[in-house]
Amino acid sequence: MGEPSRSGEPSRPADDCQPLEPREPAAFLRPLITSRRNPVVGRFRALHEARGRRDQGRVLLEGTHLIEEAASLGLAADELLATPAWIEAHQTLLRQHPAMAAVLQPVDEAVLAAAATTQHPDGVVLSLPLPRPAAPAALGFVLALEQLQDPGNLGTLMRTALAAGVEALWLAGGADPWQPKVVRASAGAALTLPLERLEGLAPRLQQARAQGAQVVATTVRARSGPATTASTAVIPYWQLNWTLPTVLLLGNEGAGLSSDLLACCSHRVTIPHSAAVESLNVAVAAGPLLLERWRQQQERMPITP
Repeated sequence: MGEPSRSGEPSRPADDCQPLEPREPAAFLRPLITSRRNPVVGRFRALHEARGRRDQGRVLLEGTHLIEEAASLGLAADELLATPAWIEAHQTLLRQHPAMAAVLQPVDEAVLAAAATTQHPDGVVLSLPLPRPAAPAALGFVLALEQLQDPGNLGTLMRTALAAGVEALWLAGGADPWQPKVVRASAGAALTLPLERLEGLAPRLQQARAQGAQVVATTVRARSGPATTASTAVIPYWQLNWTLPTVLLLGNEGAGLSSDLLACCSHRVTIPHSAAVESLNVAVAAGPLLLERWRQQQERMPITP
């Protein structure tokens, strides 16, 4: 037996002083919320709208994949609502991320459905402060979007941009990048891609050119006539040297790029395709454009014997 402590009780041997493994998340100590009138539901429902996100400075994540992504990024969670079935199925995740388990609140399925935006939530929603990942100091590869309206397109573009090594996203108008549909479509890219919302893109594009970057616009090649404009020839996208510091500029789904932004561009590229369709969906067109830089960079890398 160990030496007596100051209180007179014998001290425990060293073997008894090892930290205990957590046996269950703290959420099990909290009562299950079963009322949709609970204030927590109101806080989550407010995040369905842009005003609520601005007022709270939070974003809503729905579904296990996004919760796992937030946990892997080490993002600080504010509130985590989950059904008992979800909690039981994700014990490992909760034990690996105790900070997330600490804010976990059990709710029944009706409450979870009221807090979520999806019709069939998979048992979990999370609120956290709006992520503010820092953009690199030097301009390397930027995606600039003018008035992109469709949330699905914006989320898909975010995901593709992250896969292609885009270092920053500039947004002028259009869909709110923090609305739940955008965040879901981005598959978590919205949480890690540095983004900046701007009143207008022209000043930033002019600054980028002054710093030596090429500003590239996509253009629909006319079905007849030369592929040129008054100032800049239009070339197939693969003929451009994408390894240089670059800002890729994409426009609104219907109207395309405005004339004042076209005037800011140093290069114009097109994606040749069949004349059976007039143009490509902006999220589809962005894929080969964004990934061409990655392809060219890989070609220039020395081959290891």
